[in-house]
Amino acid sequence: MGVFSARVLQLRSPADAEHELRRIGVDPGGITSMTAKMQTHCVHLSRLQCRQANVLKQEMLALGGDAAVARGSVACSIDSTDVILIGTPKQLKHLCLKLAHQPFGLPALAMELSTVLAFTTSAPTVWKTARRDLQLTRPLIMGILNVTPDSFSDGARYANPQRAVERAREMIAEGADIIDIGGESTRPGAEAVSAEEETARVIPVISELTKIQECVISIDTWKSAVARDAMASGAEIINDISGFTFDAGLADVASATGAGVVLMHTRGTPGDMQHNTCYSDLIGAIMQSLRDSVDTALTAGIERERIAIDPGIGFAKNSHGNLEILRRLREFNALGLPLLVGTSRKSFIGAITGRDIDNRLFGTAATVALAISHGAHILRVHDVRAMRDVADVVHAVVKEHNA
Repeated sequence: MGVFSARVLQLRSPADAEHELRRIGVDPGGITSMTAKMQTHCVHLSRLQCRQANVLKQEMLALGGDAAVARGSVACSIDSTDVILIGTPKQLKHLCLKLAHQPFGLPALAMELSTVLAFTTSAPTVWKTARRDLQLTRPLIMGILNVTPDSFSDGARYANPQRAVERAREMIAEGADIIDIGGESTRPGAEAVSAEEETARVIPVISELTKIQECVISIDTWKSAVARDAMASGAEIINDISGFTFDAGLADVASATGAGVVLMHTRGTPGDMQHNTCYSDLIGAIMQSLRDSVDTALTAGIERERIAIDPGIGFAKNSHGNLEILRRLREFNALGLPLLVGTSRKSFIGAITGRDIDNRLFGTAATVALAISHGAHILRVHDVRAMRDVADVVHAVVKEHNA
């Protein structure tokens, strides 16, 4: 969607605003005055031509708002610039109307900006899978079922198919809306297993769970061969940690089977991803990667209503980055898609609390509550009963506030 990568920034303080201005290269002399203005809507646009940026600056000033651009933009002495539009929702809507009649490709920017502004006020209501429509009128709980010998939290606990099925039944009784079955560990440092081994682990469990009508089954895999067999056995969602970047055939499998898909952001493989956690613009990088994954999905023929996104907390991010994602989740509304968040028992919670994996329930609950209050639609968790209660209470508070 779009080449300008528009997103509405979530800025909590003047320090946040100053950080964003410095990051895009605004003249230091203008940062103080700009920061004071940025306590309203701020929309980030990436990689604009200087002539485009200059028109935006002029039009926003004429409307009573402003636009922050990199030093050198006015004189066109640099190749391109990011832009931060600063204004009220009304001013930004008027800007879209004015840009529709401007040159330099600005009508296309107006269309993208209008779409993003609409997404920020209108959340998705349905997520389609291969078998049903999942309503997003309340948060969905995705229960984690790892049928592997080496998962970071419950490795080997459910490797036996019968024990795995029993655990799935327990999670459904506890309030899980979706059971996410994984046959390969994706913990940091994990080694890949063959598609044959992964398939042998997951298919017996999926085949048994399809007998439970209310059980929505997700297959957690990046391999097209595994996904194809899983969908044929009764799965209806494909949860891909790579966002269709590891296996070129997976998007076609999803399209052919009508699967719902979760497209996650990562960088590198599980084996090496935690050596690659530095970003100049973390949220911008995740957003661009997710846009590319969504474009891949749409090109393959996957309907937009079947796509959900996941910023990939814990995947090629350090603790600071994970916390920044949680604070700024609403920026992902720019894609207008259901948002899945998976924080359950992860190491950054342990780093904050000093708790080992088996004692991160309350830390996880805090992140789930924050995620829902910041716009998450689907929560991927181990402790279903507790997180169902957290989700329902937070949703009740948010719903009452927005009523």
